[in-house]
Amino acid sequence: MISTKQSFRFGLKRIFAVLSVVSMAALPLQAQNAISPFQQAVAQAAAGDETLATFYRERGYQGIWSTRGDADRRNALLAAFASAADHGLPQARYDADALMAQLAAADTPQEQGALEVAISRQFLDYARDIQTGMLVPSRIDEAIHRQVPLRSPLSTLRAFSQSTPAAFLRALPPASPEYTRLLAEKMRFERLIGSGGWGPTVPGRKYERGDSGAGVVALRNRLIAMGFLEPITTQVFDDAIFAAVQQFQLAHGLATDGTAGQGTLEQLNVSPEQRLQSIIVAMERERWINRPRGERHIWVNITDFTAKIIDRGEETFSTRSVVGARYDERATPEFSDVMEFMVINPSWYVPRSIITKEFLPQLQQNPRAVSNLIITDRSGRVVDRASADFSAYTAENFPYSFREPPSQGNALGLVKFMFPNRYNIYLHDTPAKSLFGREVRAFSHGCVRLADPFDFAYALLARQVSNPQEVFQAHLATGRERRVDLEQPVPVHLIYRTAYTQAGGRTQFRRDVYGRDQRIWNALARQGVALRAFAS
Repeated sequence: MISTKQSFRFGLKRIFAVLSVVSMAALPLQAQNAISPFQQAVAQAAAGDETLATFYRERGYQGIWSTRGDADRRNALLAAFASAADHGLPQARYDADALMAQLAAADTPQEQGALEVAISRQFLDYARDIQTGMLVPSRIDEAIHRQVPLRSPLSTLRAFSQSTPAAFLRALPPASPEYTRLLAEKMRFERLIGSGGWGPTVPGRKYERGDSGAGVVALRNRLIAMGFLEPITTQVFDDAIFAAVQQFQLAHGLATDGTAGQGTLEQLNVSPEQRLQSIIVAMERERWINRPRGERHIWVNITDFTAKIIDRGEETFSTRSVVGARYDERATPEFSDVMEFMVINPSWYVPRSIITKEFLPQLQQNPRAVSNLIITDRSGRVVDRASADFSAYTAENFPYSFREPPSQGNALGLVKFMFPNRYNIYLHDTPAKSLFGREVRAFSHGCVRLADPFDFAYALLARQVSNPQEVFQAHLATGRERRVDLEQPVPVHLIYRTAYTQAGGRTQFRRDVYGRDQRIWNALARQGVALRAFAS
């Protein structure tokens, strides 16, 4: 079987190596003397691949690429291969020139039959790559639990053989507005890089109103090149530069104080090549989630530290969030699930990892530590701290569970939003409100804390009750744990985008807080993805 990771120009050599050991046993005995040499070659070349064998058997081993009447299909595929790099795919993986040479050189029925099957393999690889991505997410980072919506190869071949070729191939990439805008941004950055980029970087560590000199001029020029400032000649950090810095900060998830401090300068000095990498990674990520997301869904972008409610493609609610800290065991994972209910006045059942890593050492020093937690044994009986010998236990054999009852100071705050999953991740309130004022908000143990949890609850309940605030507050006032089911469960998508677009607005860039996008780019580069530049 031909590997798509190798150059297609070596395809025929490998095909004929396979043909030398494949017998005609795959065909019914009475058919072996009735079919043409081309059909024999097709049958033999497809015999080791269940999808291709089934497809060609259904067609009586007739081709879809090899006859004069298949010219439209061949030309459409060649055009798609030639534009693969537009989508951030490795151009050498779909070598249109090599394929044209192979087609021209295939003189005998045996060569044509073998090439027929090789082209179908290449088509299927291209269809998979551009629809649902080249990479396996969990192999890049074990915290990316993304279930890629792979299509059936056999169904893809059947549909293609019965469709208008060019239209079918144009419909393969994700149809989401986000993917379309990312594609346009990719090409814009390629032209930008080809024209020299944004010019020199900005030296220094901090610039603010009233400053002047060479550093301010470099800042001014960089902002003009980036499109945040109209061309001006001032050498002073004036109101126009102040406003432009704020706009830059807004587009990069920075505190919008208008001062070009160290963090802002670091982002200003990121090269357009690095931004282009982020866009290409975002396109691959968009292919991983190429399926309906729900008419109403919750969109949590880990890198943006926000949680949003999206209704029919429009953002109807947004709140700041705190996500997992930058440790492997605390980083918020990526996955999709369905929110089914909320719990008002929740108890916090402490995860065992937190008990053994954080609380057990404290109790061994002082049995009265973490006094807000109730300790219970395996039978649910409350443990008397005074008589318990915590020093007798290790993380492996500690037998107790911890629970924090509902309260204003509860670690989960006063409401949590549940989409039951094996990662024990959910959205919730928090008493640690000061963290929402930080620029980088990666502090939790993995769950997502919300700055405006009550308003989030009201927005969810508004679809099933006429007075959502009243209903919520009535449950809250009891002080007792209450479960409120969502009559229409809502899909939740925990995603990670360092580049994303806005309809009619600027492309947004964010820090790679967990380093995941850099790992994805490295994997794409190993597959042959490369940056391009075009002089405008």
